[in-house]
Amino acid sequence: MEAADDKFNASSQECIRLRKPTTIPSREHIDTIEKRKRMDSPIITTQEDDDNSLENAAVIQQIALTRVKHQAEVLKKELLDQMDIQLSSIMEEYVAGIECVRVPQKYRSFLGDDQSREERKKRKLPCGSLPEKEFIARHSLLTDLFEINHIQTIYHIFIAILILLFMNTVVEDIFDKGRIDLEFALILWAFGDFQTVLVTWVGMMFFTLIVVYPAFHYWSHKRLTIVDKSKRLAWDYFWLACYIVYMGAAIWVPLTEILAHKLPPASATTLLMEQVRLLMKTHAFVRSNVATALSYDNQQYSKPPGTVDIKEDSDQAPCPDFSKYLYFMFAPTLVYRNRYPRTSSIRWKWVFFNFLQVVGVLFYLYFIFVRFCVPVFRQIGHEPMSGKALVLAVFGCMLPGTLVLLCGFFCLLHAWLNAFAEMLRFADRMFYQDWWNSSSYATYYRTWNVVVHDWLYTYVYKDLYEVFGRRNRVIPTLVVFLISSIVHEYIITFTFHCFYPVLLLMFGGFGMLFSFVTNVDPRLGNIFMWLTLFIGTGLCMSLYSMEWYARVNCPPSFEGFMEILIPRSWTCLANGNI
Repeated sequence: MEAADDKFNASSQECIRLRKPTTIPSREHIDTIEKRKRMDSPIITTQEDDDNSLENAAVIQQIALTRVKHQAEVLKKELLDQMDIQLSSIMEEYVAGIECVRVPQKYRSFLGDDQSREERKKRKLPCGSLPEKEFIARHSLLTDLFEINHIQTIYHIFIAILILLFMNTVVEDIFDKGRIDLEFALILWAFGDFQTVLVTWVGMMFFTLIVVYPAFHYWSHKRLTIVDKSKRLAWDYFWLACYIVYMGAAIWVPLTEILAHKLPPASATTLLMEQVRLLMKTHAFVRSNVATALSYDNQQYSKPPGTVDIKEDSDQAPCPDFSKYLYFMFAPTLVYRNRYPRTSSIRWKWVFFNFLQVVGVLFYLYFIFVRFCVPVFRQIGHEPMSGKALVLAVFGCMLPGTLVLLCGFFCLLHAWLNAFAEMLRFADRMFYQDWWNSSSYATYYRTWNVVVHDWLYTYVYKDLYEVFGRRNRVIPTLVVFLISSIVHEYIITFTFHCFYPVLLLMFGGFGMLFSFVTNVDPRLGNIFMWLTLFIGTGLCMSLYSMEWYARVNCPPSFEGFMEILIPRSWTCLANGNI
């Protein structure tokens, strides 16, 4: 036993001797060894120590979670602030870029505004003043819409309908006549005696160019050499009387040619529309320049005769250059300006295409009248027409009448005016707006024919607006409707050589009343507008057709002026022929 103990002690001492370091460790080394020993050796704890440790761990964990949550909230706020700053900067740059880009005028109608906010600020008008007509280089609306495939499809549908009408006429000729009869006699008759139309138009244009401009030039220059104010006033009134006489002669002389030669409808309409156009252009030129002539500085004429230096190229000259007047006479506008926006070149293919569309529309109208109008009304005066047949005829003419309306709009306001605008390099081609989207007749009248509307607004409405007071808009509006309805009825009366005031009552009566109805739902308003247009065009087409064939087939009941004034269809109806 003792030997075993000795052996154990010896081994222990040997082990201690082997583990004894050869050098004395430093204090830092000893601390490191002690820490490692504590980490490697098992820790003996009690139950109370375990509970305290768990409670401390939970507290530490809760504190850690709170700190993490707070840091996450701070980080979230910082990220949102940075994103807001970046998004605001991006949007500001985007808006600034949009403001730097000038929106083309052709797209502003889609945005519901024809002028930007900056343009309205620049053109801020005095209180109570009305804006002026502004000419801008822009396309016609349909020109831009035809670039869209969906709108092109509608255009193609109309072409397909024209082809079907042509095929229908050919097939009917084959079955009824045994041959194809495409002489287009109706078109040739409607444009008959065109030589008289051409000669009369040349005379009207000659007097408009040779009489109006030299007379205005002489008046505007001569009056400034008259020192006495009373003599100058008498001079002005004398030339005003001459102007009134000229306008009366410009109305009467072509009218006598139409009545004397009994021009057919298309020829008479062409001459009457040209007459009205030249009268409106003459008044526009005189009205636009008379104010400049009256306010011209008289000091320029203080020199003796023959030494006056007049700068005719200046916009402030008493009378503009003849070249400006000549250009205005043919330009597709009725509002005079010394300068208009011009295009850089002429696209002759575009000119040819527009004139080709005019010819296509004429054939379209021919087929509409031949298929839907002539067969229904040509028997008036030969066979009695019952009330039932008359009502059915009116409703049957509503769709063809609307097609005639659309064809006339496309032919005159789009194809014809665009062709002349291209030949004259006239850049502002807003001859109409999106009238088909109108929700009220007030909007329809402003957008249907912009060319005529601008003239009525500039030279009738604005002048009456100043005369009757800036708060009274009803009287100028009524006068505009009255003048427009009278001119329309004037053209229709001498086209058919009879006075049948259907259009006068519809346009100057119901149309004027409907124009004051504006506070309606846009969709319902647009439906109402189209419904009334269908009804109105159907009534006009049927009633004027009845009157035309009644004058062809029924004997006259009156003589002289009464024969023109009283519709002959009424007397045919009284005699039982209708």
